[in-house]
Amino acid sequence: MPEKKLNQLKILAVIGIRSGSTSIKNKNIKILGKRPLVEWIIRSAKKSELINRIVISTDSKKYAKIVKNLNVDSYIRPKNISGKFSKEISFVKHLIKLLKKEKYNPDIIVRLLATCPFQKTKDIDVIIKKLIYNKKLDSSVIISEAKQHPDKALKIVKNKRKLVGYLDGKGESVTGQPRQIFEKAYFRANAIAFKTELLKKNTMTGKNVGYHIVSNQYNIDIDTLVDFKFAEFLIEKRLIQKK
Repeated sequence: MPEKKLNQLKILAVIGIRSGSTSIKNKNIKILGKRPLVEWIIRSAKKSELINRIVISTDSKKYAKIVKNLNVDSYIRPKNISGKFSKEISFVKHLIKLLKKEKYNPDIIVRLLATCPFQKTKDIDVIIKKLIYNKKLDSSVIISEAKQHPDKALKIVKNKRKLVGYLDGKGESVTGQPRQIFEKAYFRANAIAFKTELLKKNTMTGKNVGYHIVSNQYNIDIDTLVDFKFAEFLIEKRLIQKK
């Protein structure tokens, strides 16, 4: 990334909302707290002191129309990179290629998800700042502590019809160990800030990844109807502050 002053940096927030969700029909535009789900993360991005453009990538003209009403630019992506097994980097690269034709070349891309409605603006800005001020970093992500340690995971060996530890493949591991003996484990809270140049290497994180730890309370990733109902509960009980 070329050396630039902070106010010269082009920092782009990219949000992908495909229409083919199988867990919840039209999940990304389903109404949560009186607004479409995608609007929550858009509001977080708009309040950022660093992000200076927000763009939506979608495969749906219907979704694009909804986003237009939220005063955000959107671009239609091909169906062949919009399936449930499509890689995120595919639509990001497609989007950047379109923007390049408009002579817009971001220095930093912040990949956000509509399914993480309670992502806080201040946390998004933290990972951007870490990336800007630590020249050794390729990217920076928001993370939360894992509720279950990966060493306690299990798997079924189908051909042998037995249960074993996921990592070591041993039956003895099914008993498990007290969680206190394990070093803390974390999982990504689905916000990534990265240098645009990484896309040439076909990655959004690179080798040197910075991090910012947040509470699990704000790291809800809506995948199922149960997740959605839980998000509704948090809003109804005012356990999450509306944006």
